[in-house]
Amino acid sequence: MIFEIVHIQIKPDTHAAFEAAVAKAVPLFKNSRGCQAVRLERSIENNEGYRLVVSWTTLEDHTVHFRNSEAFPAWRALVGEFFAVPPQVEHMQTVLMGF
Repeated sequence: MIFEIVHIQIKPDTHAAFEAAVAKAVPLFKNSRGCQAVRLERSIENNEGYRLVVSWTTLEDHTVHFRNSEAFPAWRALVGEFFAVPPQVEHMQTVLMGF
């Protein structure tokens, strides 16, 4: 399993609208090939900071299949207006799991 972690910084005072837009976008991810889970986390220290974490079966499920599907521009259309700066994406895999 691969985790796509998207570092998102939104414009001030847009939290409720941004979170509602992400909620509308969840089916775009869940109906995509290889998507196993989606969650949105809000930073405690950085009021406008969020992390979108998407679990994919393979890296290509995100980088090839999702990115080249109709779901990707639909996702960006829902949330793009809220971005204060372009999101930064990284891919992770679990190498150690504790208790």
